[in-house]
Amino acid sequence: MTPIPRRRWPAEWEPHRATWLSWPHNRETWPTRLSQAEDAFCEMVRAILPGEDVEINVGDPGLAEHVRTRLLGAGVNDLSRVHLRGIPTNDAWVRDHGGIFVFEETGDGSRRVVLDFLYDAWGGKYPPWDRDEKVAEQMAEIARVPRIAYDLVLEAGGIDGDGAGTILTTESCLLNPNRARPGHDRSRPALERMLAEAFGAERVLWLGDGIEGDDTDGHVDDLTRFVAEGRVVTIVERHPADSNYRVLKENRDRLAGMTDAKGRRLEVVELPTPGIVSGPDGRLPASYANFYFANAAVLLPVFGVPQDREAIAILEKAIPDRPIVPIPGQNLVLGLGAVHCLTQQEPALPR
Repeated sequence: MTPIPRRRWPAEWEPHRATWLSWPHNRETWPTRLSQAEDAFCEMVRAILPGEDVEINVGDPGLAEHVRTRLLGAGVNDLSRVHLRGIPTNDAWVRDHGGIFVFEETGDGSRRVVLDFLYDAWGGKYPPWDRDEKVAEQMAEIARVPRIAYDLVLEAGGIDGDGAGTILTTESCLLNPNRARPGHDRSRPALERMLAEAFGAERVLWLGDGIEGDDTDGHVDDLTRFVAEGRVVTIVERHPADSNYRVLKENRDRLAGMTDAKGRRLEVVELPTPGIVSGPDGRLPASYANFYFANAAVLLPVFGVPQDREAIAILEKAIPDRPIVPIPGQNLVLGLGAVHCLTQQEPALPR
């Protein structure tokens, strides 16, 4: 049997070649706020471009021209580092339907590969997803890197890593039976073995449940994120009457006893929640943990509430090496996600 090459999933704060987006176009996701969601995308592109290229999946020439017009109209005048790719999608959540770039050791050093997991719109919730499930393969072709296919449902929003062998995830998502397939072992030990093989995980840290309104069954990128080796930020709810209080307290208590792959006890930095942010169907999964590391900035969703300033100040201290750029999240989260859900990093090759 050929041994599996050793892999490493680089931390999001490590240098990128590019950030991938899938431009929003699904009116079922944003029935009355699609244009406003596009406004937020323009702000995301503006914040990312100073440090790296932006790859945007647009599907067809008509949408490509629309995206050019929107970006130019928003004052993003230099499009030389914006690459509009003819990859069709059902929706905009590239964090989950896109490929995941990892490093793989070779005899000559290290190469990038794309991991392509099965995608089924979070347990079959939002058909169709036929276009989305083919995105990772096309990303690998465009990036000219090998593709490694896994016959297993996994979304990148359900895991977070420190680049040094530690991965955070949640029981409510990864162990959810709605991600299972006949004949496949989806037990905790089997998933930990997969994470070790695919991502180089040496230790997997398990949180419990996700926040109310999260249709992903509790993605960790709405809860707790690495910001450096040995350091995480995690959202906490201060009001005991809030429906998220118990869940977030339990996760915070778990973090207090966790150590990373190097044996270090985690430094835990607390972030507030924005409180109740409501949509037409109830509470939305608004979270300051859904930020994104770009090369030149950290993109932070904000929600027009007083807690925005506190979240910015906390992250400025926790992540001192790049500015925190607020991205209006009120309309994005109407689609039940925000900045991190809508981005996917392509790391640069180590020099």
